[in-house]
Amino acid sequence: MSETAKTRSPSGLERAQSGSPAVLRGALPAHMQISEMLIREIMAGRLANGARLPPEREMAASLKVAVGTLRRALQDLQEKGLLERIQGSGNYVRAREELLGVYAFFRLELIEGGGLPSAAILSVDTMSKPANLPTFGPSAHGHRIRRLRRLGGRPAALEEIWVDGARAQSLQAEDLSESLYLHYRLVLGFTIAQAEDRVGIGLTPEWSPPEFAPKPGATVGYIERFATADDGQGVEYSQTWFDPDVARYVTRFR
Repeated sequence: MSETAKTRSPSGLERAQSGSPAVLRGALPAHMQISEMLIREIMAGRLANGARLPPEREMAASLKVAVGTLRRALQDLQEKGLLERIQGSGNYVRAREELLGVYAFFRLELIEGGGLPSAAILSVDTMSKPANLPTFGPSAHGHRIRRLRRLGGRPAALEEIWVDGARAQSLQAEDLSESLYLHYRLVLGFTIAQAEDRVGIGLTPEWSPPEFAPKPGATVGYIERFATADDGQGVEYSQTWFDPDVARYVTRFR
């Protein structure tokens, strides 16, 4: 291995740790949060291919988790082909063209890059699909989920997500996973296979909570998404309003 690869220079990790809480209570399991945080750092290029991570005990202490929790996260990365663990040498990033993770379809990052996503559910309602809602799925009703999205603990976006009613009779806020796409796969039995995003500008909706800095009616970034399941049917339509002072929309081609 080259001297460059051996050099300890996890600057992306250190910036991520200093800029946000490592593990968020009430979100995904701690080891999964760490794994997803590192995946996003690799995707953003803040952890370069060949970068060596800090020693495990040092890294666990900086993330405020047990060494065993960290090792579960590193094992997950190794299984995804994103980490090479060399006995007696250390853990090395191995970037891939296709990065797999719970947030693989989540395109918002902090302005400075990366940022572990988390979400606070504001409301969940089952109702007839409004007439102005784009057509998706076979059911006349749907489940509307409104959430406040944080990146690295910072309020970054608002989401209004509609799930076709044919996929579930009801959805309860207390049953939903931190990652809806993970919930779809593990609980509802389908996987999001494709998503089309249309990005522009919009106005902060009137139901915006006080934590979101742009006030209702303010001009913000806007994403409209149409998501298709692995059986080819449209299953989800969503709108996202994001604070351009906190986050940006990023798509990478490798």
